[in-house]
Amino acid sequence: MTDASPTGQTPDFDTMARDIAEVPAVEVIVTVAVNLMSAAAVKAGLTEEGDAHKDLDEARKLIHALAGLLDASTTEISSFHAAPLRDGLKSLQLAFREASLVPDEPGQGPGEKYTGPVFG
Repeated sequence: MTDASPTGQTPDFDTMARDIAEVPAVEVIVTVAVNLMSAAAVKAGLTEEGDAHKDLDEARKLIHALAGLLDASTTEISSFHAAPLRDGLKSLQLAFREASLVPDEPGQGPGEKYTGPVFG
């Protein structure tokens, strides 16, 4: 079995490596953060489908990973990029707290290890 693309061609890893080499680190970090944020929103039931994809255990993991990434990279990506990501993270943390049948103690919610307690 080969790792062929849908067009039947194998990926050109040299080209892919060259392409990623041209992307600034800030853009990679922000893209990963936005992907984590989007996935967490779906798992927290915040999409039009609502409960269809809701899985708070998965949402907790994604929110925690997002908080860790932002904590580790905030000084590297500047406040221009970090501020809206932190706002999005806080919104996810609050939505998670509201969606939980048994809310976590302050400071024990997803990502609060990195952000501190989140209050609504």
